[in-house]
Amino acid sequence: MAKRDYYDILGVDKSSSKEEIKKAYRTTAFKYHPDKNPENKQAEDKFKEASEAYSVLSDDKKKGNYDQFGHAASEGGGQGFGGFDTSSFSDIFENFFGDFAGSSSRGSGGNRGNDLRYDLTISLEDAYKGLEKKIEYTTYKKCSDCKGSGAEPGSRPIKCDYCGGNGKIRSSQGFFTVQQTCPQCSGHGETIGKACKKCKGNGKVQSNESVSVKIPKGVDDGTRIRLSGKGEAGTKGSASGDLYLFISVQNHSLFKRSEENLFFELPITFTDAALGTTIEVPCIDGSKTKVKIPEGTQYGKQLRLKDKGMPILRKNSYGGLYIRIIPEVPISLSKRQKELLEEFRKLESSKLSPSIKSFFDKAKKFWGSN
Repeated sequence: MAKRDYYDILGVDKSSSKEEIKKAYRTTAFKYHPDKNPENKQAEDKFKEASEAYSVLSDDKKKGNYDQFGHAASEGGGQGFGGFDTSSFSDIFENFFGDFAGSSSRGSGGNRGNDLRYDLTISLEDAYKGLEKKIEYTTYKKCSDCKGSGAEPGSRPIKCDYCGGNGKIRSSQGFFTVQQTCPQCSGHGETIGKACKKCKGNGKVQSNESVSVKIPKGVDDGTRIRLSGKGEAGTKGSASGDLYLFISVQNHSLFKRSEENLFFELPITFTDAALGTTIEVPCIDGSKTKVKIPEGTQYGKQLRLKDKGMPILRKNSYGGLYIRIIPEVPISLSKRQKELLEEFRKLESSKLSPSIKSFFDKAKKFWGSN
């Protein structure tokens, strides 16, 4: 009998993701599992068929060969992925269900320490220049008496009698071989004979720590710095976790930041906007620089000063400083100022700007059409 298409067996197609293939296999496997269908040869065959399909489609290389050659990829022993037999069921299920059960290997018998988070707020000037900062925090360090083992110095650990020192408990359910972490020794394979007096068997003690951290120039809100091994100590002498610094940069009273660029608004008089001028403006490094305002500068015009912004992280370059011009109209005029402006209005009424003239021409046409 010709083999069925693997995609049809699982109800997926070639474009399906690995997660979709896994989900389809899980549904099919539970549906036709022999424990749910005792003495049902047809269900058992479909169960084996689904397992064979999943073993191929879950493997990128095998799937690629199957997509190109079909079932012929498993024949002849050439470029194929080899045959499939029922003895591989337990491996498939242990790998597959391990994703859901959270199983892990025994390894060194201990667990890596927890990572820690430290929130650090700095000024925009600090982010520009970079700085070295000493921080203090509380964590759990390896017990100095028992060296992290949790056992009283001189005592010996006892092999766990529940799992026989394996750290795991295995049980068979039909075709399934279920492997779980031993609940008595938590996967260590051994238990403490006599608990350390200093840490009471925990293998670690609370400690106040301090560390000097170099904050590179150019950091921004949300920048994360990892300090390897500065987190909590692991159990049974395993590696310590890491300390993560989350940087927050304060808002500045003058500058606004967007990535490597800085912005601020520069208010000027309307006469400076009309006639043009040169103005001294501040920079984030504390210096001053002169900016030329062209005559006839309109509201909202933006000027850019190259390399006057923030440093770009891990690069030897800088962003720009963008200055938005805001001409201000005076709200309190002296008698003489009013006289001069009235005289100016008479002069400018004879020569309107193109934009003003265009607007009123359009307005007249609009009024005339209604």
